[in-house]
Amino acid sequence: MDTETTEVPGDVFRDVLAQISDFVRTRVLPREIEIMNTDAIPDDLRAQAAEMGLFGYTIPQQWGGLGLDLVQDVEVAMELGYTSLALRSMFGTNNGIAGQVLVGYGTEQQKARWLPAIASGDVVASFALTEPGAGSNPAGLRTTATADGDGWIIDGTKQFITNATEAGLFVVFARTQPAPESGTGIAVFLVPGDAPGVQVGTKDAKMGQEGSRTAEVTFSQVRVGPDALVGSDGEVGYRAAMTSLARGRIHMAGLAVGCAQRALDESVSHAASATQGGTPTGDFQLVQAMIADQQTGVLAGRALARDAAYKYVSGEDRRIAPSAAKLYCTEMAGKAADLAVQVHGGTGYMREVPVERIYRDVRLMRLYEGTSEIQRLIIGGGLVRAAKKQAS
Repeated sequence: MDTETTEVPGDVFRDVLAQISDFVRTRVLPREIEIMNTDAIPDDLRAQAAEMGLFGYTIPQQWGGLGLDLVQDVEVAMELGYTSLALRSMFGTNNGIAGQVLVGYGTEQQKARWLPAIASGDVVASFALTEPGAGSNPAGLRTTATADGDGWIIDGTKQFITNATEAGLFVVFARTQPAPESGTGIAVFLVPGDAPGVQVGTKDAKMGQEGSRTAEVTFSQVRVGPDALVGSDGEVGYRAAMTSLARGRIHMAGLAVGCAQRALDESVSHAASATQGGTPTGDFQLVQAMIADQQTGVLAGRALARDAAYKYVSGEDRRIAPSAAKLYCTEMAGKAADLAVQVHGGTGYMREVPVERIYRDVRLMRLYEGTSEIQRLIIGGGLVRAAKKQAS
């Protein structure tokens, strides 16, 4: 997957983005409390999302998707981040780390079988990488795929797998046995959700992001055929993981900017209307200073996310920039949410007030798809290695 090309013209994309923005702000935003209290996305919102093509907006048009590239994806992510993150989570793996493995590395037969159903929302794809003891670093995988005739037998346990409870397809990362003489030995397999031996645990109870569903998945002697091996190449797995995660990190940066923008807007609205001693709290300079810090972070994060997306699409930087964008924007969103609660005072700590939910929702963003600590290692280590290489 060397380059990404924009398949959707700018004027068409503007219309698409406007429709998504309208959907988020007029249909989803008024039902955020319902989503939080029921811990689910209402069926009618799911149906409308599917009708709009949101389950496959990054899937190429030839497979039934909208064909948006990463530059456009970031703009969409900023809109989706403005409301409950469970909405984006519902179709995020289809468009992101699971779907992109197929788009970038699948055979034509694998794409034809799965991508149209993924794009329509008929199939929900889950990215099964994280394990107990192997999170942000795929090199620590313990799940195995043992050669058996012309097929494979997969054994292992994955945790925190998004959409596992609804998944029709698991994109499973496993270490091949016997181990190859060279390479990482990590391969990627397409495992149907109803395959014998696939066991999905109960939905995880989380701090926030109500309505999004994660669970543990166990693969016990799951037998798959040769057509399950992504790209028909055992060495494609590690490259697929790294590429998909890097792309996803830029999307995550855009999503975080959307969250921070909502936190800022809620802060400004509250400061302009709430009073202390008859004076709007927004007239107090210390409140203005908190709002100023939020605004500065949002502007910087938006610019960084967009720049990282352009560099990824052009091929200029697919490693350092994605990590820098993810690191800064998710940390910034956490600070913006914290400031939003502070601007609201005691009101901001009350359940069903938007900033209370935002505060809990954004905390996860610094953990999934690579923790902030992992991003710092990628950035710092990458720059040092590049300097050593240049010097030698």
